Formats: sequence, C-alpha cells, structure tokens
Amino acid sequence: MQPHLFACRFAWTGAAHGPALDYAGYSRQWRADFDGKPSLRGSAAAAFRGDPALHNPEDLLMAALASCHCLSYLALGAREKLTVVAYEDGAEGRMEMKDGKIRFVDVLLRPKVTVAAGSDVARAMALHERAHGECFIASSVNFPVRHEATIEVAR
Repeated sequence: MQPHLFACRFAWTGAAHGPALDYAGYSRQWRADFDGKPSLRGSAAAAFRGDPALHNPEDLLMAALASCHCLSYLALGAREKLTVVAYEDGAEGRMEMKDGKIRFVDVLLRPKVTVAAGSDVARAMALHERAHGECFIASSVNFPVRHEATIEVAR
C-alpha cells in the first residue's frame, strides 16, 4: 500500500495581539490551513486560558475519533448492504493527570444508528466492533476508545 500523506500549514495568529511573555497574558489563537479547504481557526481550551468560542485541539481530537468511527461504520454498512438512514454520536473524552502529564485517558463514543425497516439489528450492532478495528484514528491513539452503540429501526 502506498502511504497516504496529509498536510497542514499552521500559524499562531495570537502573535498579532502581542508576544508570549508570560503564561497568563498571551493569546492562544491559531489558524490551520489546508489546500483547497476552508481555514480552521482555533485556540486553547478554556481550561487552558483559551477562547471558549473557538475550537481547540481537544475538540478536534474528539471530532476526529467520532467521525472516523462513523465513516468506517458507513463504509462497512454500504459494503454489506445495510441501509443506514441516520447516524449521530454523543462522544465524550476524559483528560486527567497520568504519568505526570495531563492527557486523554479514555474516550467513549455513543453512536446512535438508524437503519431501514427490515434491517438485521444484530448485524448492524456487530458492525461497530469492525468499524472500531478499521478506524485509523482510534488505532493511532494511546488510550482506550470505547463505544456504546444503539441501533434504531426507521418506521
């Protein structure tokens, strides 16, 4: 398999508000640019003196994990002719001190999948284990990513 490469140009835009002279006083705002896509503006999490109105790296990690599981699930479902009509998730991640560092220690995905009437609910549920195994992002992190899925059947 050929490697898949991804690129990002990153800039600390907070410098426009002044230099980082002391921990309490500098702006945590940043911008990430991707060829052919909208720029992404962000900051540190509010807990780390960031702008709560902007996305932060922790938000983006949660979105990456939830979306990767979703996209893996949808791909598997499509290959197996499972008709998924809706998918949503209420993901939650926990950070705490571990080995002397603040880090993610656990993420729980709560995908709620709606399948077409007549679908095999057990098979739809089982696809979550396979999706977890195929998710590139979950396979790349050093903490558990769990899921508690629910399946509903469309009326």
